[in-house]
Order: sequence, then structure tokens, then C-alpha cells
Amino acid sequence: MKQILPDQIVTQVRQVLAGQLVEPVEMVLFLRQKNCETCADTQQLLEELVALSDKLYLSVHDIEAEADLARQMNVDKTPGIVLVGRDGEKQIDYGIRFAGVPSGYAFSTLINDLILVSGRDSKLQPMTRASLQNIKKPVLLQVFSTPT
Repeated sequence: MKQILPDQIVTQVRQVLAGQLVEPVEMVLFLRQKNCETCADTQQLLEELVALSDKLYLSVHDIEAEADLARQMNVDKTPGIVLVGRDGEKQIDYGIRFAGVPSGYAFSTLINDLILVSGRDSKLQPMTRASLQNIKKPVLLQVFSTPT
């Protein structure tokens, strides 16, 4: 199987992760066996990332065979990735989801999100945190991008 990440990127990402990951992070990947063109590539990409740091973990699940877990984690697309903090066997869900293969600009977003989850802090300014406390109803925030 051909490596997805070029050696130069592997070196850069390894350095970034070594310097910025604090606590363990698990990437929970949901795949489907049929009709998912990018599932295998996504799994390989995440496996390559996990190999770059002992603070990264990957668990792989079939969205159809483990439908209850997918529903519990609010995943309805494949490939679907959930980033969670790990505290022993406990998962800390920060609500970060990726749908589709995280390539192009989404790859750098994935790396940044891994760092944020690992630090257990959003880095939001105090004024922003105070404003967010005033939100009383659940909010679904979605960001869409396409690889180009």
C-alpha cells in the first residue's frame, strides 16, 4: 500500500505533534463496507497520523454494524471522524466531527483540532467565553469545505 502522506509532510507533522500535543486524543472513525469511495484512504491517512505520536489513538467502527454507537456519537456520514480526548478509557467529547476524507485545507484543520483537543482548551478569549454562556439552546455549527 502506497503511503498517503509525503515524507516532508510526515516530518513536519511529527514535529508539530511532538511539540504541541499535551493529552491523548482518540480519532473515532466510522466506515461502511460498501459504497464508500474514500473510506479506505481515510483509514490509511489516520493510521499514518497515529504512527507519528504516542498521544494519538484510532478506533475504527462500521457505521451499520455499530449503528447505536454512531447515533450516540452523532455520526451519520462515512467516512465520519469524531475527535475525543482520552482520559484512561474515558472519552471526552468536544463535539468535533469530520465528514469525508480530511484532505487539502481540511488536513491542516484536523491537525489543529487534534492539538486543541489534546490541550483540553479551545483558546477562546474570555469575552467570547462569557458571550457563549448566554446561549441557552443547542447550536449546530457546521463548516463545509471541498478539496481543490
